[in-house]
Amino acid sequence: MQNFINKIKIFFQDHNLRRRVIVTLGILVIFRLLATIPVPGVDAFRLSGLLASNQFLGLLNVFSGGGLSNLSIIMLGVGPYITGSIIMQLLTIMSPKLKAMYQEEGEAGRMKFAQYSRIITVPLAIIQAFSFIILLQRQEVLSSFSPFQFFVNILMITAGSMLLMWIGELVSEFGIGNGISLIIFSGIVSQLPSTLGQAIFSFDISNLPTYIGFAVATVAMIVAVVIITEAERPIPVTYAKRVRGQKVYGGISTYIPLRLNQAGVIPIIFALSILLFPQMIFNFIATSKIAFLQSFASFGLNFVSNQLFYGITYFLLVFIFTYFYTAVTFDPDSISTNLQKNGAFIPGVRPGQPTSEHIAKILTRLTLFGALFLGVIAVMPLIMKAVTGIASLAIGGTALLIVVSVVIDLIKKVDAQVSLREY
Repeated sequence: MQNFINKIKIFFQDHNLRRRVIVTLGILVIFRLLATIPVPGVDAFRLSGLLASNQFLGLLNVFSGGGLSNLSIIMLGVGPYITGSIIMQLLTIMSPKLKAMYQEEGEAGRMKFAQYSRIITVPLAIIQAFSFIILLQRQEVLSSFSPFQFFVNILMITAGSMLLMWIGELVSEFGIGNGISLIIFSGIVSQLPSTLGQAIFSFDISNLPTYIGFAVATVAMIVAVVIITEAERPIPVTYAKRVRGQKVYGGISTYIPLRLNQAGVIPIIFALSILLFPQMIFNFIATSKIAFLQSFASFGLNFVSNQLFYGITYFLLVFIFTYFYTAVTFDPDSISTNLQKNGAFIPGVRPGQPTSEHIAKILTRLTLFGALFLGVIAVMPLIMKAVTGIASLAIGGTALLIVVSVVIDLIKKVDAQVSLREY
């Protein structure tokens, strides 16, 4: 307790820490203000009805921080940037050069990799802005635009998405925590007052046991996410003794901490981005005046809206992306090479390829459990809806997982900054 109080004192007394917190809060306030600036020609009544009847747009609204509910200039949120990052991560499988850049060239390589992701974000944002404007115009949510107005609106929405990406990177550089994650976090949290208000307004005493069950499940989910996020498997490592002159170096024992969930919340965000893409395409096609395309889009929307199909696909995508992201970000061969160069070894395991295979075997088992856990947590609200028949909490469950993970990561970064000042 005394240690905690000392850290709180250091946090408030240190000028740099205060500056980082103020920068983070200030940038998030700017983000919330941008979410209230609408594009011209919006029919607010039709828009609210469309968001209420369309789960796809409702989910997008949550992750755009409420920007879509106002059709603000940042209605796309950080979606284009996340999609661009997914494309770049996928390209590392097909391009050894990109994989080497990301894993072996250090910070300079990762900065170049991030720059490519930003470049891809621009055409993705233009395509999404064009699709949204066409879709909303055909739903009579937006008024008709002249060609020049149409171009200006696409430019404005694209610029809003790029501005949001830049704001997120400012938080990462000058604030505390991961900027993109904090933007998604603040967007989710900003919806809580209205969500709680609706829950209170629609409260039914006859469903009290169900509400209690939801509350217990929510607490259990939070506890489970914290435990799994913090769990790690240590791999013992011993450094060989080296004699230089009259001194003996090495001979110490340490360990490599392998986290149970190496990927964090990234697989959830990746899976949601992939799930939203076909729904966006089918919604766009559904507004066509060609009968064949309308029927095809209707079939596609019914198929992807099926709760069983949605749940199974969501689980599988989270499972696959957990393995994929872990494979991209953690390379057993690189760890084995570094250990060998530094005169270290895992007791009972030969250096070189056997060490790499040993680490990969442990990592695969850990990732299996972590991937299953993330998948189950992601689809748990859908299971609860099927059992209880209460209105869908799928968005709430996914949002809860993201919020808890981001809060844990933020606490760690704050603690790291405070510990740095202590030393």
